[in-house]
Amino acid sequence: MNRGRDFIIKSINKLFKFLNNKHPLEEHAGPFQNEILTGNLENDLTELKAVFEKSSDIVYRELHIGNKKGMLIFFDGLVNLQLIDADVLKPLLNLDEQGIKSSGITPIKQLLERVVSTAAISSGQKLQDVTYHILTGDTVLLIDGMTDALFISIKGGEKRAVEQPESEVVVRGPRDGFTENLRTNTSLIRRRLKTPRLKMEQKTVGRLSKTDLVITYIEGIAEDSLIQEIHDRIDRIDIDAIVESGYIEELIDDNPFSVFPLVGHTERPDRVVGNLLEGNVGIIIDNTPFCLIAPQTFFQLIQSPEDYYQRYITASFIRMLRYLNLIISLLLPSIYIAVTTFHQEMLPTSLLLSLAAAREATPFPALIEALMMEIAFEGLREAGVRLPRAVGSAVSIVGALVIGQAAVEAGIVSSPMVIIVATTGIASFIIPGYEQANSIRILRFPMMFLAGFMGLYGIFLGVLILQIYILRLRSFGVSYFSPVAPLEVSNLKDIFVRAPWWAMKRRPGYQGKNKTDRINRNSRPGPDR
Repeated sequence: MNRGRDFIIKSINKLFKFLNNKHPLEEHAGPFQNEILTGNLENDLTELKAVFEKSSDIVYRELHIGNKKGMLIFFDGLVNLQLIDADVLKPLLNLDEQGIKSSGITPIKQLLERVVSTAAISSGQKLQDVTYHILTGDTVLLIDGMTDALFISIKGGEKRAVEQPESEVVVRGPRDGFTENLRTNTSLIRRRLKTPRLKMEQKTVGRLSKTDLVITYIEGIAEDSLIQEIHDRIDRIDIDAIVESGYIEELIDDNPFSVFPLVGHTERPDRVVGNLLEGNVGIIIDNTPFCLIAPQTFFQLIQSPEDYYQRYITASFIRMLRYLNLIISLLLPSIYIAVTTFHQEMLPTSLLLSLAAAREATPFPALIEALMMEIAFEGLREAGVRLPRAVGSAVSIVGALVIGQAAVEAGIVSSPMVIIVATTGIASFIIPGYEQANSIRILRFPMMFLAGFMGLYGIFLGVLILQIYILRLRSFGVSYFSPVAPLEVSNLKDIFVRAPWWAMKRRPGYQGKNKTDRINRNSRPGPDR
């Protein structure tokens, strides 16, 4: 009885405490909420300086416009100082109060339309808007006696030039990659799709970072339900800061416990454009060179943009090679463990004798031997990634040679195991998607344990569980194994092989349902055409 009463009292206290606390979303309103400018420059500056105190990079530039006192406020490093001098300061200092009165229009309208010579300029009266524009890199002009502030967009500062993507090697195709600047990234997509149907809707996420992101899609190709679902998931995000696209990826995921990536990411604008043309939606985030793509299927991570830039026969051969190496990367160590431990009768006699002779001095069972080598190999690979580029590749190659040779000579591991691990590592490098390769790297270890305890039966059981697991995954309502499961024969032209362009007349039906036609039916080339 007493426990029940105590529980009710605690619940009521928690409810009152929740109602009295400020909701986290209210932090979006800023420090002023609905306060407006008073028109008294000194009072407004006092309010703003209290907010931006202990900020050494903020600049207050005092000036006189006729008989009125004004103040330019901006953050050093976020604006283009040369354009401020030429397009803002110089016109304002040459303007007198008589010129404002003789024009016959309000002072704020004259400043907007006839004085400040910048394309992006607006005005507002809320102190909350003033702080927001200063923080986003705009220049704010306050004038004594005016209750309106001018927001002048002359953003600048240091930014990285457009370069070749670092994480995705380009064999054939455009060599420009995304940068950390949002507008640079949107322009790289605009240059490739010169159509008004390309839409870019901007949002702001993060209570403290207020990170801008753009949802881009092609109207009429991307499904309205998909676009709305992405909007809804992003609107539900309530976090203090977004530092990189991985934050967004994890917060809009269908299955946060999935080992496979359900949202794609890329540094290549051509890959984003290719996905947009198939009905996908891109999410471009400021301050990161990685753009997200949704939905994402298993087979899209096996494909590469180069598949569509070279002849379809070559592309089909390379694609089939990738699937073969995907299987090798996942199952080769497990098959070796299972056969050498439980199913020696499956091997030819000569091969069995060679393996027995090689393993004769090895003190560990095949499972422990494989685990040791795989962990060492993964450590070397990670070290090669994290070290500086000048020494990373050398360390990984030399380390693998030295450790492998020393381990064999010391009798810790056998020579066939070194060959198996090396072949598995090479096979994993062929997978284009880095996240997909990581998934296979992770799944390789439980498959090895199943093979070590149950032999081939364990491998079959692991593959069956993995198939069931993949078939249950969804990416924004799309089956992760589409179009193989559920089977759509018409969409298999671009899965295991790549059909010629003139044969892929329709877009994938599981994504671009609004407009299926992609190429004219009479586009097949030939000497009689």
